[in-house]
Amino acid sequence: MILSVFVLAAAVVSSADGVPIHFTDQGKGEPALVFVHCWSCDRHLWDNQVPVFAKRHRVVTLDLAGHGDSGRGRRDWSIPAFGEDVKAVVEKLGLKQVVLVGSSMGGPVSLEAARLMPGRIVGIVPVDTLQNVSERVPPEQVAGMLKLLEADYKGTTTQFMNQRLFAAGTPAAVKERMLAGALSVPPEVAVPSIRAVLTYDPQPAFGEMKVPVRAINSDLNPTNVDGNQKVLPGFQAVIMKGVGHYPMLEDPARFNELLAGILRDFRK
Repeated sequence: MILSVFVLAAAVVSSADGVPIHFTDQGKGEPALVFVHCWSCDRHLWDNQVPVFAKRHRVVTLDLAGHGDSGRGRRDWSIPAFGEDVKAVVEKLGLKQVVLVGSSMGGPVSLEAARLMPGRIVGIVPVDTLQNVSERVPPEQVAGMLKLLEADYKGTTTQFMNQRLFAAGTPAAVKERMLAGALSVPPEVAVPSIRAVLTYDPQPAFGEMKVPVRAINSDLNPTNVDGNQKVLPGFQAVIMKGVGHYPMLEDPARFNELLAGILRDFRK
């Protein structure tokens, strides 16, 4: 696992609802890369990508509302509201050509952000997410999951992550880091945020995309490429074998190589 240590001065911008959103900005070059983290994570999820891609691109990372250093005073914990966080940062920096790289929840957030900024987004890279945009979690399963989280947030989150998000080869350090991060998020933020993920229907936004969408997914869960292409004919995916839900941490060198290849394809 690559370990990168660097310090960036963070800036702040207000999202559409006034919540302060913290972000960092490094490097030069278009398209700019805006990295969007997953549920219960923060902008440091991408620490192994920033110094690599900032050599050729302007690279931006942000903390979505309720995560990291950003504000928690949100009333509408929804995927579109998180999309507004991304829009606020992009507009604050005046970015004209943007590739959104979104992990897990960050994939749907990137779709909604792209809807808000159709003239600025030139590509989207979902990461271990949007494996089957036609599949929905049954309402009774959503209700059951939320009930468990509300009753025992730490125990339920630990069990879920151990059973569903880690592969056999996921490094122990990654497991410890991601579990600690998830358990540090206040339940009053984490639970409505996961509700937003579980109840979100990505099909409308996915089908509207006029830019390339190229996923980097793990083989932990199957990606229904054919099914997704029925909604968005140009959709493509590359599969990282042997990693779990956090490929950018579990095998950053291989992840960075795949992302670099996708960016080259976007420029063709």
